[in-house]
Amino acid sequence: MSFLIDSSIMITSQIRQYVVQVIFSVTFAFSCTMFELIIFEILGVLNSSSRYFHWKMNLCVILLILVFMVPFYIGYFIVSNIRLLHKQRLLFSCLLWLTFMYFFWKLGDPFPILSPKHGILSIEQLISRVGVIGVTLMALLSGFGAVNCPYTYMSYFLRNVTDTDILALERRLLQTMDMIISKKKRMAMARRTMFQKGEVHNKPSGFWGMIKSVTT
Repeated sequence: MSFLIDSSIMITSQIRQYVVQVIFSVTFAFSCTMFELIIFEILGVLNSSSRYFHWKMNLCVILLILVFMVPFYIGYFIVSNIRLLHKQRLLFSCLLWLTFMYFFWKLGDPFPILSPKHGILSIEQLISRVGVIGVTLMALLSGFGAVNCPYTYMSYFLRNVTDTDILALERRLLQTMDMIISKKKRMAMARRTMFQKGEVHNKPSGFWGMIKSVTT
C-alpha cells in the first residue's frame, strides 16, 4: 500500500516537472507547425525551398522526441519508481530504451518498408516505422473502443423488468381488449338499429305493397 502511495506521489510530481512540460510543449508545437506547413503547401505560401527545409527539420525533431527522448524518459520514470533500482536508474533506463528500440525495429520487419538505399537510423526508416506501427495501433485501439464502449455503457440504458411490470402490462392489455370488444358490440348494435330503421322506412304501403309482401 505504501509503495502505491509513493508511486502515485512520484507520478504526480513528475507531471509537474519542467522536463515533462517542455517535451510535451515542443512535441505539440512542432506538430502544429507541420500542420501549418501542409496548409502553406496547399496555398503556395512561402518559398518551396523554405517549406522543404522547415518540413525536414520538423520531421527530425519529432522523430528525435518520439523515438529517443520520450521512450527513454518513460523508462527513466518507471525505474525511478522502483526503490531497488533507484541507485542505478540511469543504467536500467538505458537498458529499457535499448529493449524498446529492439522491439520497435523488429515490429517493422513484417511490413514492406525496408529499403537498402537508406540507413538504419535514416528519416525514411524511422518515419515509415512510426507511421505503420502508429496507424496499426490506432486501428486496433479504435476497434477495441468501438466494441468495448457499447458493451460497457449499455447497462446504463437497460431497464430491469420485474414481475410487477409484467403484471401491469398484462392488465393494460386485458383492459384494452375489453374496450375493443365493447366498442365492437356498440358498433354492431348501432348497425342493427340502423338496419331495422331502414326496413321500417322502406316498407311499402297500400295494395301493391301487400301484393309485393305476399309474393316475396
